[in-house]
Amino acid sequence: MTGESVAFVRKASGLRREVSLLDAVTLNMSSMGGGAALGTIGFTMVLLPSVSGVNLVYGSLIAWLLSIPQVIVYKMMSTRMSRTGGDYVWVSRVFGGFFGGPFALMGFVFETFAYLGLIALAAVSAIGSVGVSLGYQNMLSLALPGNVPGSDQMLQFVIGALIFTVLVVINIIKPRIGFKIVSTLTIVGALAVFVAILVLVGAGQQGVVNYMNTLNTMGANTTYTQVASSYSGPTFDFGASIFLVPFFAVFAYPWLNAGPAVASEIKGKSAIEWNVVISSVVTFLVITAAFGTLYYVGGLGFINAALANPSLVYNYSFNFWTLAMGVSNNVAVAGFLGLGWIVWNLTILAYGIIVISRYLFAGAFDRFLPEKISYVSPKYSSPVVAYMIELVAVIIMIGGASFLYGTFVSLYGAVIAGMVYFLVVGLAAVVYALKKERGQSKAILSIAGLLMVIVFAYIIYQFLASPAIWGGNLFAYGYVVGSFVLGAIIYAISKAYYSKRGIDITLAYKELPPL
Repeated sequence: MTGESVAFVRKASGLRREVSLLDAVTLNMSSMGGGAALGTIGFTMVLLPSVSGVNLVYGSLIAWLLSIPQVIVYKMMSTRMSRTGGDYVWVSRVFGGFFGGPFALMGFVFETFAYLGLIALAAVSAIGSVGVSLGYQNMLSLALPGNVPGSDQMLQFVIGALIFTVLVVINIIKPRIGFKIVSTLTIVGALAVFVAILVLVGAGQQGVVNYMNTLNTMGANTTYTQVASSYSGPTFDFGASIFLVPFFAVFAYPWLNAGPAVASEIKGKSAIEWNVVISSVVTFLVITAAFGTLYYVGGLGFINAALANPSLVYNYSFNFWTLAMGVSNNVAVAGFLGLGWIVWNLTILAYGIIVISRYLFAGAFDRFLPEKISYVSPKYSSPVVAYMIELVAVIIMIGGASFLYGTFVSLYGAVIAGMVYFLVVGLAAVVYALKKERGQSKAILSIAGLLMVIVFAYIIYQFLASPAIWGGNLFAYGYVVGSFVLGAIIYAISKAYYSKRGIDITLAYKELPPL
């Protein structure tokens, strides 16, 4: 038996190289969830002690600029270790399986379980909000967060779980369609943002005024002038704007790892090298242009005050999407925009299903996780066991957020695990550069890795410093710590188990896994 066959479960992954550049780019864009951020920003703004000086356009720009070192790291490392599992492979080959395995399990797998639970409930909220915006007031029970009177927690849980289950089944039976679903939904979502921008610009400020007058007649008891005049402060304050970096970290710019995680399935070296860069730039343009349009047509004072108004956010689902729907004065256009909002949430779920399975698969391929997880169905060419694990885990997360903490925002706290993991990825890039790289590449990768560490250390600090805003609670922090400890225990058990059978699993971390 060869060393390779002893180190890994088998000599080939069994996955097929069928992912195009478009698939890889849209997979990354879906993971960065721009459309979902536009729909959920109000749930964060209402929690801020003050929105004075908050500028969402500059906030987006700052957050994206802070992500550039990470873009460089992921671009360079993807070409050097283009394997299933992406950054899990990089970290584990630099620091070994005992650290690489548990960090990846905590920082992406378990963190994304929580994130997908958040997005599943955000999708339900979007469905309810679209219904309310189209005149179906009885759908408010779906739009309201679970901790707000009038919400229907059981129905929210059932719908969220059902949506996720359907998407998992599709990926099991038709994995190629799973990638195409992500691509199609992302393109539709981006098109919807573009249409929404055109609608808002066409309506202008008068359209926003008319929309607020309509809400006022519906019982909102506030007008455009009243909301706008309630804002006081500058149009930009650096401290206030950078305070929102964790929001963009939850939904957008750090999540560049989807394409690299399926790198062994991507067709063409250029697609592997450039999918991260393209998806980062396009996502930045989508989010920033959308927030800029809001300020252009509504004015910064009105938009900030409206997004921080609990009545408008909770009872009338005020956000980028509903405002565009409201000013359109066209049922068909409003329906398409509402569909676009829902689609953005669905595409995040679709991305997560694919990428989590690749991390689980890669861990099992290295024998860190149970070998059965690496099973690829010969009939469907999909990692069936990995898909079933994430189905159960995410449904549990949806239930936990629905019934225990009453709002999907409670899952923000678990995202700190991803921030810790990205910090570790940055460290791995520095160590790799110093050991393996030469000349200009060594300098670029090591500096980018170091800057990445600094950025995520700052984001982690922000998460911990403001737990009331970023979901800090015993459930979230315990979940993060517990997932890392679980990973360490699994590694120790696996190492001992295979050692008794004459297999040293540490050998796997001394070389790249087979394609």
